[in-house]
Amino acid sequence: MSYPVLPGLTPDGTVYENAAMGTVEAMLPPGSYATAHAPALLELENGDLLCAWFAGSYEGSADVSIVCARLPKGAEKWSKPVRVSTDPQRSEQNPSLFLAPDEEIWAVYTAQLDRAEGKDNMQYTAVVRRQRSNDGGCTWSNYDVLFPEEGTFCRQPIQVLSNGRWIFGNWICTDSASGLAGDPSAFRISDDGGNTWRRVDIPQSHGRVHPNVVELEDGHLAAFMRSRAADFIYRSESFDNGDSWSVPVPTLLPNNNSSISAVKLSSSRIAIAYNPTCAPNPRADEAAWPGLRCPVAVALSEDGGATFPLIRYMELGEGYVGEENSTNNRQYEYPYLMQGRDDSLHLAFAYQTRRCIKWMHFTELDVIGRKRERAGVYNPTAAQVK
Repeated sequence: MSYPVLPGLTPDGTVYENAAMGTVEAMLPPGSYATAHAPALLELENGDLLCAWFAGSYEGSADVSIVCARLPKGAEKWSKPVRVSTDPQRSEQNPSLFLAPDEEIWAVYTAQLDRAEGKDNMQYTAVVRRQRSNDGGCTWSNYDVLFPEEGTFCRQPIQVLSNGRWIFGNWICTDSASGLAGDPSAFRISDDGGNTWRRVDIPQSHGRVHPNVVELEDGHLAAFMRSRAADFIYRSESFDNGDSWSVPVPTLLPNNNSSISAVKLSSSRIAIAYNPTCAPNPRADEAAWPGLRCPVAVALSEDGGATFPLIRYMELGEGYVGEENSTNNRQYEYPYLMQGRDDSLHLAFAYQTRRCIKWMHFTELDVIGRKRERAGVYNPTAAQVK
């Protein structure tokens, strides 16, 4: 289907074609909320798209809640966000959307106490909650606590492995002198469809967080992690369906101590969405916050994430590079990357320093840059991207 050519995005959810980029884009309506952050996407069986994020005055405040918007299949505009979570005592953050095998949708997110006097970061009080929908995300159940261990944080949705195992990436925040620099990563594993879970830690992963797990081959997994040191994206491997993990090692992709998103594509390539920047002088055991959250790139690997020869900047922000990046660009951060049933790619991230969420739609070939006949962004064939 055709869309109006991009005149400049409007914050009302209208979908436009960006002729210069070869993408389809929209700014999701922010509603009445001051900020929007950490989006997650899900494609439903009927082709509708859901996008959830956390919204409120600012991250960590008790008025922050999970909200969700919808793009019906074939529609030209995203809906306004509807509030999902409603706890006035906790800041609800980092949602993920999981379509369970019984087609029930889970919204899984963190819930931490409001800021206490003298403490700005209350992540060590977070638990992981779940709300469920049986009507395609129109209405949601009351929450239950999925993981009560305080300090548990999450970002990537639950993954179902080829052997039926469920695996869910976490990291554990503590109230310590090292603070966020010492947080380790862990996985929650279920072999009974999410009824019971056990924890498996990634060894020597302190400061390597936000693990994104992908299954390279049956039983062979790779996890890609954000680095608190703001140096590189890190990688760990498992050869036993997540029962044990290697010590994380840096990849060649820079990381600015901001969230990443990794998926395995139908072409067998690994795709990672990230900010391709890092701290000027990173130190291995110290947390750094360089603030360089622009541009947003998508990188492709053909060897399981060892190298990434194919990289495209999908969001340029205001276009400043080098030393001007941190002072003249706004922040474009926390990307979420998803491949649809038609093999096309969906990318969402916090836009213009959390003004709202931006959604982009394109194909794997748009990242590669190979010339092809465009038959409409929504109609790639599997053969085109392999």
